[in-house]
Amino acid sequence: MFFQRIVMSKDSTIEHKGVVADIKSNAILVDLVVQSACAACHAKSVCGIDSSLKTIEVKTDNKTFNIGDKVKVIMRSSLGMKALFLGYVLPCLVVLATLLILVFLNVSEGLAGLSSLLILGPYYFLLYLSKDKIKREFNFDIEKLNY
Repeated sequence: MFFQRIVMSKDSTIEHKGVVADIKSNAILVDLVVQSACAACHAKSVCGIDSSLKTIEVKTDNKTFNIGDKVKVIMRSSLGMKALFLGYVLPCLVVLATLLILVFLNVSEGLAGLSSLLILGPYYFLLYLSKDKIKREFNFDIEKLNY
C-alpha cells in the first residue's frame, strides 16, 4: 500500500493557468499569475503581495499556439520536490554541516556561524553554473485552454 502511494504520487502533476507571452522557434514563453496563500484575505489590497507574475519557458515544437492564448502549464510534482530540495533543503544541510564541522574543529562560534552562512554563496554560484543541466531536467508540458 505504501509503495502504491509513492508510485501514484510520482504521476501526479502541478498545473498553472497562464497566457502565451511570446513564441520562439522551439519554445513558448508563458506568463503565469501565481496566487499566494492569502488570496482570500480581506486586507490583500493593502498588503500588495497577493499575486505575482512569473514567466516560464516551455520547450515545444507545437506551432498551434498564438500570443495571448490561454494555456495550462503542467509539471510533474516530483520535479517540484526536486526543485524544493535543490533550493531549500540541500543548502540548509550544507549550512548545518559546515557549522557542525567548524564547531567540532574548535573554531570560534562567531566565525563558525559566519562561515556557515557564507558557504551559501559558493553553493548558489555552483547551482547557477549548472543551470543548463538543471533546465534540461525540468520539462513542462503545455495545453491550450478552450474557454
